[in-house]
Amino acid sequence: MNGTFDFDRWVAVVSIALPLGAFLWEFTVVGRKRLGYRVQMDTLATDASQSPYAGVLRDMRQDGHLLKDPSFVLLRIENAGSAPIGESDYLTPDSDPCGIRVTFQDRQVASLVVTELSQDDLHDSFLRDGEAVPGFGYDNHVAQRTGVIRLPKVKLPQRAEYKVLVVLERWPGDTGSEPFPEPVFRGAVGRRRRWFDPLARFFRFKTVRTESHVFASRPAWVGITLLALAVLAQSITLIVPDDRAPLDCVGGTLHLHGSSAFGPAVREAAARYEEACKGKGVSIPVADGTFGGSGQGVTELEAAGRDAGVEVGEGLGDHITFTDGTISGHPRLLNRAIAYSAYTLVVNKDAGVENLTTPQIRDLFAGKVTNWSQLNGNHVPVHLVNRSLGSGTRNALADRVLGGKEPLQGTVRDCAELPADGYGRCETGDTRSLLDAVAREPGGLGYSELRGADNARKTESSLIKVRIDNEAASLDSVEHGKYPYWQTEFAYTYGEPPAGSLAAAFLTYLTEQGGRDVLRAYGSRLCAEVENPLVCEPT
Repeated sequence: MNGTFDFDRWVAVVSIALPLGAFLWEFTVVGRKRLGYRVQMDTLATDASQSPYAGVLRDMRQDGHLLKDPSFVLLRIENAGSAPIGESDYLTPDSDPCGIRVTFQDRQVASLVVTELSQDDLHDSFLRDGEAVPGFGYDNHVAQRTGVIRLPKVKLPQRAEYKVLVVLERWPGDTGSEPFPEPVFRGAVGRRRRWFDPLARFFRFKTVRTESHVFASRPAWVGITLLALAVLAQSITLIVPDDRAPLDCVGGTLHLHGSSAFGPAVREAAARYEEACKGKGVSIPVADGTFGGSGQGVTELEAAGRDAGVEVGEGLGDHITFTDGTISGHPRLLNRAIAYSAYTLVVNKDAGVENLTTPQIRDLFAGKVTNWSQLNGNHVPVHLVNRSLGSGTRNALADRVLGGKEPLQGTVRDCAELPADGYGRCETGDTRSLLDAVAREPGGLGYSELRGADNARKTESSLIKVRIDNEAASLDSVEHGKYPYWQTEFAYTYGEPPAGSLAAAFLTYLTEQGGRDVLRAYGSRLCAEVENPLVCEPT
């Protein structure tokens, strides 16, 4: 742990914790015992004045007087939880037979009736021997100008419900014309004397309004909303490039050298680091000849260290060389494994081959096969295009495919001089030149890192990637030991780069920060992420 805040990891944790917490709250705390209600109708009798038969509604009387602005409210009370509700579940005192109270502001109750019982046995909860049970009735409070109906502690099986029709009128002397306030429900169900009762009541452990449908309580809705936001935030991190500034922005100039195969990935990572740290005055100059090969890069690094007069035990903080595999014989240089890359043989399609066995490849590079017809290909002379001595890609081919034997030296100095009608060999200084030569020569055979070959094939239709022993080049086939041509990419420094140096900061960026995405995009797999550690061990 380096103390950095891993945003994606925390988003993942929140994405799991929130729905789990919402589920437990909804179905084991709140949702298990939930008493729901709906106001299905609340209308004035005058609202029906356009009907020719509405007179009886407008002319309703009680105790001989005409009801003032009569209104009708239809309430639906339901078990909206996942368990039956019994009389002991209502949280009103045992001495109070009333389970629910509904208050109507600015109205007094004229009458009420229970209707539409979902189960016949609910009838006994309201009337016994023709009389209303205790807890069922209504009260009108003159001082508060309110009417209150009382509903008893009804036993409600799961999904059971009943409806109450209430007839109300405006209080005498009240001349108001504004719409009446909505009814206010008071009541709750659940177990008593639990340690979390205060918390439960605070959130919404009470009668729940279920106007449209029964779904979730307020805490569950909050959890669902936060979950949606977490998923949205995580999706944004997947589609938006990681342009956050590295934690170790260091100013100065950094010089890079080495592998032409690994160079494009390092080049882009360097550009991103410069952009992220531009406020620090960072410069990482990269020219056409910057990545001239692994061997050349090591030579340039040693020369830089000597010129700087770095003492033994100290390190150079402004030079890094990247190599395909390790290079021995340089005691002042230190290496660290960065990633591994898959390489592939490439052949001109006119050769007529797509798969080669390891013995056939060794015969080709040993000069024993001079025409592709000897390998059941077309009658086309073989033109071998090699990288120069010191190339990491060439060293990987020799070590891992050719049994430790170097390819034969070139028969011509320039690949453009290969004979059109005869066998020949040549060498190039970089991967791009090699791929161009293979695409140009009808019998051409060369090699490259996998992404470089894929990019070249987009413009050079004559290039074919060769399978080795029927296995196509891929990072997975390398890691599973099925494909032989690959190499570990190493970063070399002259001694240990000082803490706080630009070289140390860039290596951290490349392996632990935004540079990782660049390496993945260029077809390399980070050594910190491999399942088989052998692919990142020096050979």
